[in-house]
Parts: sequence; structure tokens; C-alpha cells
Amino acid sequence: MNLLQRYQEFIKKEHLFSPKDKLLLAVSGGVDSVVLCELCKQAAYDFIIAHCNFQLRGEESERDEKFVRQLGEKYKVEIKVKKFETEKFAQENKMSIQEAARVLRYEWFGVLVDSSEFGVGKYEHDSRLPTFLLTAHHGDDNIETLLMNFFRGTGLHGLTGIPISGPSTALAYIKRPLLPFSKKELIVFAKENKLQFVEDSSNLSSKYTRNFFRNEIIPAISKVYPQVNENLIENINRFKEIEKLYKLSISDIKKKLVKEKGSEWHIPVKQLMGYNNRALIYEIISDFGFTEKQIDEVLKLAESDSGKYLDSPTLNYRLIKHRHWFIISLINSVDSRMIIIEEKDKTAQFEEGVVEIEKLQTTNYKPQTSNDIACLDSKEINFPLILRKWKTGDYFYPLGMKKKKKLSRFFIDQKLSKTEKEKVWVVEMDKKIIWVVGKRIDERFKVTDKTKNVLKINYRPN
Repeated sequence: MNLLQRYQEFIKKEHLFSPKDKLLLAVSGGVDSVVLCELCKQAAYDFIIAHCNFQLRGEESERDEKFVRQLGEKYKVEIKVKKFETEKFAQENKMSIQEAARVLRYEWFGVLVDSSEFGVGKYEHDSRLPTFLLTAHHGDDNIETLLMNFFRGTGLHGLTGIPISGPSTALAYIKRPLLPFSKKELIVFAKENKLQFVEDSSNLSSKYTRNFFRNEIIPAISKVYPQVNENLIENINRFKEIEKLYKLSISDIKKKLVKEKGSEWHIPVKQLMGYNNRALIYEIISDFGFTEKQIDEVLKLAESDSGKYLDSPTLNYRLIKHRHWFIISLINSVDSRMIIIEEKDKTAQFEEGVVEIEKLQTTNYKPQTSNDIACLDSKEINFPLILRKWKTGDYFYPLGMKKKKKLSRFFIDQKLSKTEKEKVWVVEMDKKIIWVVGKRIDERFKVTDKTKNVLKINYRPN
């Protein structure tokens, strides 16, 4: 089969898009994107062209824009061009020029593509907009990405190279139909079809990481292993197959370990630690924005006291150690079933209302008798406190009693209805309930004539 036939076969095999879809082609003017245009034209696909002028190479950038506009005229297709102040954007956002260019172009492409089908569009499907974005990444790009990921430090996924679609479900409109083909094959196709293209002079400079691998590292390796490109492509395919098995295994284990309860996820600490596998810990916590560098902190948390926690650096989630469980919940969200109260906190909001926390320095303090106010001896209190819903098996020492009582029995004594029981929350410290909110404090934490500092918690129901 010739390149066109293989191109069409690959698109069909991977279900990338269909002949009826409208496509947006990202075109720089280089040989890769020009070949992509020609293949789409010969395959009779409906497409438009998008070109980014990053204004980084002076007259050369203007030359590229002019060339791509002429390309649009040649194929008689619509062309969209956008100029970016790339250097300014990079400085303002403290990122490299390469990263800035990538962010800018994909943000713009996302605006041009009707991505409502993938859950990221703002409007209903618009037939006037292209449905898929095609980029001209090819096999050589894939090899460079694999090596860069490997030397940078990566997990299994990084060894699978550039994804054919995506990289995520929300970005599934991005397709890379040239990935199976080498740069050499694209150049041969361009010559056979007498295609004109422009050369980016910055590609010759090895100051950029990708160019360094392309111009220096891979040619050096190929002197020892002439088949290096073919071998690495085969390795990428192997890693993709291995990753499929890995994901299936991880999915099965996560179903056994991670139990969703309302707006929380509960994980038994002993069972998780029993796997003795850092990768498993990462696969569970990464869904909530925790990083690989936090795995050691999770291991320490497993050995810590109840109430200790770890915050996600990127998302609004918290991993809490609660008795024999890890609980992942939104940080002090009204919907959370477990809320951490730190010593510095003045209030904590939950689904039944708000608690206000106040420290009082006093002697001969007479506690207020309202059920909605807890007056506790500060000397006996260690932060953090946990505000949570009561559960079966909970017990405390009701004020005025020397023996413990299960909350279920306490509720019967209080003649609470089923609905009232469902709304009860408790404040816990070191696995001890210090207050059944709005009902009664624990005898062990009451204010006495020896109390010097009082922790006052005021409950304001909704």
C-alpha cells in the first residue's frame, strides 16, 4: 500500500474520524503539516486550516504565515490565522517559550473546534465548526517524546509516547493520524507529489530540548544501533499493550478498595498498605490532584493518629486519616461528611449549619447550659478536631455519667425520630467524641473548678 492508503487504513482502524466530519488542520507550513493537508485533500476529507504566528522569528514568521495563506488558496479551503505575543505571555506566566506557544495554540484550537461532543463545549453542536483537530505529529516526534520522558523521569504512561487521541477524554477531539509514519516517509511523499513547504530555521538549533534529542542524541545512538527508530517505535507499542493490562488490574483493585460514600471516598488503610505498592497508592490519590511526590507523606499518614491529613496541591481535596480508614473529601465543603477543624479556625460550615469556635481565658467560669453550646476544658483538647456525621458503633460518656453509652442508645433515651438521628453530627478528637452537636458534651472534657481556659463551640443550625 502507498502512504495515502496506509493513512486511510490507519484512520479507519483507530476510528479517528469519518469522511462526513469537518476537520481543522493545524498547519505551520513545514513538510509534516503540508503532507497532512495533501493527504486530507487526496482522501477527499472536508477541512479548514489554522495557522499560529508566534512572532518569534521576525520575517521568517511572516513568511510562514504568507505561505500557509497561499496553501489555503491552493486547496480552496478556509484559513484562520492568529498572531500571538508569545514572549510577553511566557514572561507574564513564568514559563518557557516552547510551553507558552503550546498553551496558546491549544487554547485557540479549542475555541475553533466544536468540542461539545466531548463535554467541553459551551453550546449545542454547531455544524459550522470543525469537530476534530488534526496535528501533524509523526513517528519521529513520538520517539523524541519517549526519550525525553524517559530521561526526565516518568511512569509507565510516559513510555507510551504521544497518544493518537487526546491526551484526555475532554481533549479527545485532538487526532494525530501521522503517528505511524516516519519523517523520511513524509519527505518522500512530499517529493513524489511535488509539494512545496517552508523550513523553520529554529529546528536546526539544539538549544531547545526536543531539537537536542533530534539533532544530537538520536543520531549518536543510531551509529551504534542503526535500527534505533524502528526498535523504539516497537517499544512504544509494547508499552501501550502493557499499560492496558496495568489499567485493567488497577481498576479491579480500586473497585475493591475505594468505596464512594456521598461526596467522600473511603479506603481501608490496612488493606491498601498490604499491597506494599507505591504505584497503587499513586493511582488512587492522583485522581484527586495528589502528586507522586506525596506518596511518602501518605505512607507516614498511614502510621499517624486519627485526624491527621494531607491536602492536594492542585485540587480542593483532602486525604484524612480516620481510625482505620483514609477518607478523601472536599476541603471543608458544606457537602463533606467529615470536616477538619484546626486550632486557628473560627468557624466550620456543614450541611446542618455552622459551628463557631472561641477560646476563653477565665477562672470560675460557669458553663452555659444550652445544648447548642459546648464549653470544654481547653487543657484536655488536642487539635485538629473532626466534625462528622455519627455512625453505628459510636459511643461517648454523656455529661454527668461515668459509664460510656452508645449513641444509638443515647438517641433512644432522647426519643429522637429516625429523621432527627440522620441529622446528628459529632465533634471528635483522638478517636474520642467530645460533643454530640446540639445534644450533649462528653463528661471527660467538661469545665471544672480547676479549668483555666475554655474552648467554646457554638452551634447555629440552618
